[in-house]
Amino acid sequence: MYRLFFTLVLRRFDAESVHHATVRALAVLSALPFAKRLLHRWLAPHDPALRVSAFGVHFPGPFGLAAGFDKDAACAEAISALGFGHVEVGTITAHAQPGNPRPRLFRRVGQAAIVNRMGFNNHGAAAAERRLRRTRGLPVVVGVNIGKTKVVPESDAAADYVASARRLAPLADYLVVNVSSPNTPGLRNLQAVELLRPLLSAVKEVAHGTPRRTPLLVKIAPDLADEDVDAVADLALELGLDGIIATNTTIRHDGEQGGLSGRPLKARSLAVLRRLRARVGDRLTLVSVGGVEDVDDVWERLLAGATLVQGYTGWIYNGPFWPSRINRQLSRRLRRHGMKSITEAIARSA
Repeated sequence: MYRLFFTLVLRRFDAESVHHATVRALAVLSALPFAKRLLHRWLAPHDPALRVSAFGVHFPGPFGLAAGFDKDAACAEAISALGFGHVEVGTITAHAQPGNPRPRLFRRVGQAAIVNRMGFNNHGAAAAERRLRRTRGLPVVVGVNIGKTKVVPESDAAADYVASARRLAPLADYLVVNVSSPNTPGLRNLQAVELLRPLLSAVKEVAHGTPRRTPLLVKIAPDLADEDVDAVADLALELGLDGIIATNTTIRHDGEQGGLSGRPLKARSLAVLRRLRARVGDRLTLVSVGGVEDVDDVWERLLAGATLVQGYTGWIYNGPFWPSRINRQLSRRLRRHGMKSITEAIARSA
């Protein structure tokens, strides 16, 4: 039914306009206690077998929403009520910025893909801090993804990330340093180990210095060479980070300028996950994102070494009940394989 609605109605409208309308609707839902609790009771993961722990945080299920949708922490509770086991908000920058000129979000329906060159459009860390301080009516796990303000020079990047971390790390269940978006000039240069080490060290001091010791992860690009993936993995171990998120969007595609997400990213995202698992074993939490379309993809990522899996583009093409459906299918798959919990599936990758 949703796919028919998408084909006949949604795809006729500008992709970014649909996105903003959806966020506004979910923000309204987040402000309605009875409605969001009812949806949470109906759609959120409640099967104890799906529960998983990562870097000291307890998740009701392994499948969450990747950063990029709720850029300003406006509707995390409503998103959680629809079935995601965690919501990663952002990317948030220290200073508000409009992002790149429109149009900047494009559908590739035949590939079940999206191209974006949004450019970290958001209202800034101070505005996100105010929203995250609001009392939550649902038990939602919220990760906060931070990036570099566009006008800040590369030489001041660490201080810019630290400014965001000071505001947001105390309010986050985990914090993510995003150095892998292709839509901020020069950002991916920060993945070079000699630049990444001082940046991550500075942010780690803030994150791990919060009263709850906020876990810190780094998000990497799929376009890194294999030896660079290894170098980032080694650096994460050296610095004592809590995990790596792999991967962001790719610039290796034809057509509109920007980062490509969705089905075409599937193979590379899985390959990077497997490489990271071989490199770090179980010493870091690995979060897999990129080309996740169905329960088979989630299951494959768990068996390949991920503790958590994220989706985003698949939600656009499969509709609002997509996360809840994946949770139900995961529960059935566990029973079919005679497993009592999702941690047994994760353990098989050890």
